[in-house]
Amino acid sequence: MSKKSDIKDIFNIKSVAAPVVVTGSDAVTYSVTHLDEEENDYVTNLYKYDDSGNRQLTFKKERISNVAHSPSGEETIFIAKGEYDKPQVFLLGLYGGERKQLTREKEGVASALFSKDGQKIFYHVSLTSESANGTGGTEKKQENGEKFPEPVVIRRMKYKADSLGLVKEKYQAVKSLDLKTEKEQTVLSGSANFTVHAAFGEGAIIYSSDDSDDKDFNFSEKLYIQRGDGKSEEIAKEEGYVMKVDVSPDEKHLLITHAGREFENATHANIALYDIESGTWTELTKHLDKPVGDYAVHDTQQSTVMNPTVWVSDAEFLFLVSEDGSVNLHRGNLDGTLTPLLQGAHHIHGMDAGETHAWLTISKPEHPGELYRLDLKSNELEPVTAINGEYVEQTEIVRPEAIDYKSFDDTAIHGWFMKPAGFKEGRKYPMVTNIHGGPHAFYSNTYFHEMQVFAAKGYAVLYVNPRGSHSYSQKFVNDVRGDYGNGDYEDIMAGVDFITGKYDWIDRDNLGVTGGSYGGFMTNWIVGHTNRFKAAVTQRSISNWVSFRGVSDIGYYFSDWQIKADFNEIEKMWHHSPIKYVDDIETPLLILHSENDYRCPVEQAEQLFIALKYKRKETEFIRFPAADHNLSRTGKPNLRIERLKHLTGWFDTYLEHDEA
Repeated sequence: MSKKSDIKDIFNIKSVAAPVVVTGSDAVTYSVTHLDEEENDYVTNLYKYDDSGNRQLTFKKERISNVAHSPSGEETIFIAKGEYDKPQVFLLGLYGGERKQLTREKEGVASALFSKDGQKIFYHVSLTSESANGTGGTEKKQENGEKFPEPVVIRRMKYKADSLGLVKEKYQAVKSLDLKTEKEQTVLSGSANFTVHAAFGEGAIIYSSDDSDDKDFNFSEKLYIQRGDGKSEEIAKEEGYVMKVDVSPDEKHLLITHAGREFENATHANIALYDIESGTWTELTKHLDKPVGDYAVHDTQQSTVMNPTVWVSDAEFLFLVSEDGSVNLHRGNLDGTLTPLLQGAHHIHGMDAGETHAWLTISKPEHPGELYRLDLKSNELEPVTAINGEYVEQTEIVRPEAIDYKSFDDTAIHGWFMKPAGFKEGRKYPMVTNIHGGPHAFYSNTYFHEMQVFAAKGYAVLYVNPRGSHSYSQKFVNDVRGDYGNGDYEDIMAGVDFITGKYDWIDRDNLGVTGGSYGGFMTNWIVGHTNRFKAAVTQRSISNWVSFRGVSDIGYYFSDWQIKADFNEIEKMWHHSPIKYVDDIETPLLILHSENDYRCPVEQAEQLFIALKYKRKETEFIRFPAADHNLSRTGKPNLRIERLKHLTGWFDTYLEHDEA
């Protein structure tokens, strides 16, 4: 007999992710991550699938990432914790043998890749500008940081980051390591961040740099080809960031996934084709009016890798597109032809391919996910793992209903609705509306543990993609900018109207609302503008745009981009601040926030809590230690459990319902 979803199911659900084709073979590796309850940590191991089946390659209680295979297909590199208790690069034979630690960087390694001939690796490290330029001294460091704390000298606005905290002025440099001689060399460094995207030819690399005279206000990279002789030539392109570069098998073309700046951080990522010989840049995907890549929000997929594109021949490539609440697979050609290859109600969160097959990790609304093989000739899709099979068989999973409705201005809005688990006709049920963050992310056709928990506890669940959400048109994504709390608010409330009008068994007097980040802002905004909800929970939220711009790691530019208010437009920022409307808040509001959240700092919650208590409103404030902005997705397992307990417990207290 199946059981209902439970908060502690995060320990039973495994994440299958990051497929990587083994060069020159029909084999593929992939990662499997589980949450270790006893160790209160995440464990990611590497697996391999070939004609003989699935085989586990690593067994330690650790997290591995950045898996890449050598051109010979015999060796693999990955990153795991090593010397200095920092991420280091390890080498592993795919056909047996012990792993070998290749790097011993005091600050750790960010990512790595093989050279074209497989004789060396390129890897990324963080260096101070002085050491990168060779001007740093041999300053002796105190071994006991607590006994001898050091001040941090700050000269730029980009001085902190969520999950990292305060960061000294460092820049990403590129080093190489010869695998035979173990000789190490600095390839690219200086007062800028460098990233190697691909290696090809005889010692050539494709790299990008954000070098600028105005570092605080530079949000763009330049792209270069560096030949074997060390000379670099720039690839002319518009402003924006380079997400990925793929070199065609015949080394004549580059496939460049690029996010421009036309709509700031709301701009769709697109693919361009670059002819190496002629220097011609051709846009390939802008007419799709959908973003290339995966921008879906989720809470069960771990160790995912954004791999939006891959060549399958000299002329053809595959790519992922976020479209209409799904992440789908498309095929492209040098002649500009683009055709859908695999579309449906699913979330493809991992992709790689060879000449004959694509390997996809796919989650569906009723299934956390598995590894699939897609035959590129017959288009036949088959699962090759069943890692979550037992969990799915033993659990009563509620399948979401896709919904479409019109907002106040006839804008089409897309979303999902879930009945309570064990739904019975003739009974009344409360409903919780759950709002995603971003705002330029999106809910998708993926498995969402948090939604299943709400349904298991007897709640109907509504979650929609208001304007600002990805996977729709560029106009739709951009329409939220400068309009926070207006059209987006109306979109969500229209969804509540639509679904309560459709189902009379929803108890309209027992409605709850919650959300995190932008969804937390919107929760705060909603309770300040309507008393329709009987209970609310705001998570990692924004309450005051005036202070946000000076305390968030992204505040000084995010406010300009999203609220469209510069430093002196105090009244505009205050108008869009939920705390302005605290007098109108009558809904009992629970505030959940992480102590180490640098994206939406905890002072945003502190201000809101004190304002509510000062006005004698019904509220509580839960603070999570040792947690950052990503608590609900990647936080310590015990804190994720506590978060869900507080989240559901607040609604259990204030919304009348019968969980049985």
